Amino acid sequence: MKFPALASAVCACGVSICTPAQTVPAAPDAPEAPPATVAAPAADVAPAADVWRLMYSPATYHYSRDPDHRYVWMVGLERERPNGVVSGLTYFSNSFGQPSAYAYVGQRLTDFSDWNRLYAQWTAGLIYGYKAPFDDKVPLNYKGFSPGLVLTVGWQLTPALSTQVNVLGNSALMFQVSAVVP
Repeated sequence: MKFPALASAVCACGVSICTPAQTVPAAPDAPEAPPATVAAPAADVAPAADVWRLMYSPATYHYSRDPDHRYVWMVGLERERPNGVVSGLTYFSNSFGQPSAYAYVGQRLTDFSDWNRLYAQWTAGLIYGYKAPFDDKVPLNYKGFSPGLVLTVGWQLTPALSTQVNVLGNSALMFQVSAVVP
């Protein structure tokens, strides 16, 4: 992938992270103290009911160059429960152009930062699709099946739209956009 495309994806993911916080003035009779800051209201901190999301990844950045690498894309569907537990299924073209899938469960973590639109997520599950001659490119691969673990940092842009960066082991970063299904 060309650098300008990567730069565009990174900028799209981080466009609203740089929004300044609002300053809250102290009460007139309060002692002198530095001003406090308050982040913008949370867009979707804890859903009251199950939330379904459609996911799409248009760009992936590999840490190393390999002449066998191909364009990587991903589409998927994810459900988040009110307690933050997530489960989902993705269909993607892996780094070597092979059709692949990832079925997973995990946890979305919110309310751990002053930026309440920031979230982290981890998922663990089963990957299928890395076949010969690339079956050795993922650990513990058996006949195309291997365990998977994805760590994520994301930003809730609006109540219905989020963007995130997925860490794909020691291989790549995947840039993703998710939209809530009404």
